[in-house]
Amino acid sequence: MLRRFFLAVAALLLLLIAVLAVNTLRHGSRQLDVGAAAPLAIDEKAVADKLAGAVRFKTIASREDAEANAEEFRKLHAYLRERFPRVHEKLKVETIGGYSLLYTWQGTDSRAQPVLLMAHQDVVPISPGTESKWTAQPFAGEIRDGFVWGRGAWDDKARVIAQLEAVEMLLATGFQPRQTVMFAFGHDEEVTGLRGAVNLLKTFQDRKLRFEFVLDEGSAITQGVLPGIDKPVALIGLAEKGYASVVLQASGTPGHSSMPPAVGTTAIGQIATALHRLEHEQRPASISGVAREMFETLAPEFGGVQRIVLSNLWLTEPLVRRSLEKGKSTNALIRTTTAMTIVDGGNKDNVLPGQASATVNFRLLPGESIDTAVQHVKAKAGEGVQVSVLPGASEPSPLSRADAPGYQLIARTLRAQFPGVLVSPSLVLQGTDSHHYVSVADQVYRFAPVRVTPEDLPRLHGIDERIGTKNLAEHVRFYHLLLSNLNSPAP
Repeated sequence: MLRRFFLAVAALLLLLIAVLAVNTLRHGSRQLDVGAAAPLAIDEKAVADKLAGAVRFKTIASREDAEANAEEFRKLHAYLRERFPRVHEKLKVETIGGYSLLYTWQGTDSRAQPVLLMAHQDVVPISPGTESKWTAQPFAGEIRDGFVWGRGAWDDKARVIAQLEAVEMLLATGFQPRQTVMFAFGHDEEVTGLRGAVNLLKTFQDRKLRFEFVLDEGSAITQGVLPGIDKPVALIGLAEKGYASVVLQASGTPGHSSMPPAVGTTAIGQIATALHRLEHEQRPASISGVAREMFETLAPEFGGVQRIVLSNLWLTEPLVRRSLEKGKSTNALIRTTTAMTIVDGGNKDNVLPGQASATVNFRLLPGESIDTAVQHVKAKAGEGVQVSVLPGASEPSPLSRADAPGYQLIARTLRAQFPGVLVSPSLVLQGTDSHHYVSVADQVYRFAPVRVTPEDLPRLHGIDERIGTKNLAEHVRFYHLLLSNLNSPAP
């Protein structure tokens, strides 16, 4: 009897191993087979000089003041007119919502849907007291050691310069795209785009425009960020997480600290209890939607055990999920994140405050919503705590398709321009201006060809922001080839 039991267990194990093996081998590479693009000569030094000049303008937007640094934006616009004369002669150029720029390059096929390429002119400010820690002054626009240094060199003036440079080069050859191409360069993306992107959207709606696809910043070409894959991986964002900052407010009886009331009734105590619950009882993690599509796309590119595990998520998901939860970026990929950002209560060490509050920031996973975040907070905070949402909240974006022509065009361009690069769908964890345009576009993608290593990640919005001059030239080649491919016949 015991022998039969062990034989049955052994048979089941062998069957499971066979199923895992077959399933792993059945999932072959999803990468497009594309030949390398013909070399395109780029004056790397000249393009770097153009970006360095753009970095010198302190185009810092303000949420409160629409005219903050207005002169810097006007100077940048004049600079772009000077450095890209063909673009400003041949394309229609409009200023929208104050200081956002809209370029229209008319296509040859009036029946074809237009496409929209995006970038933004504004930059985040420098954290006070950190100026001396920069290798080069943040707004000096220095070119040194093969990099353009300064605020906005990476986020996002590199895209403004690279796109205009690609158009300038194509115009010099007499090129005209089949599809009309529009370029939208917002001026307040870093403060949610309520003057730039929102007014650009209104312009598109008034003109009854609908885009085949939108391409904005978002994900990048990563190297060494995904353990187990040595090749560079170009992650194309199919969606971005939503954003909601929820305020918790509690009241208590003010009085002397020598005679505190019952436990759990002070304003600070109620807030502290709510925050403890929110931090330790977060929204559940799930390998679904974009995250699952990403892992299934990249699974065949891993080796050994990792390939087997990721090719069989039907069985291994709990194990993979626990592993992903241990990393900051991977945890953010699979759940709505909870971050305690502001706490306020009390102003004297021996006085019980009558009010206390806290702000908790949620980055919402597609499939969840602002309302689910609010209901989650209310459930954890209890009846005595008031809950409200700060202005500027946004729902997670709809999911764009990886099998749509726009995605395939971007993927083909990447595989041709960066031989050996792996291309995969991904989820963008931060917000971009592109979420404003989902109502006027069939598909919205978020990707820029910036090369990113683990060492580079702290530079985004941080100290020593920079971009490699060779990578900047790769940006130009990418947009040049992408625009060239728009001239191909309709599928």
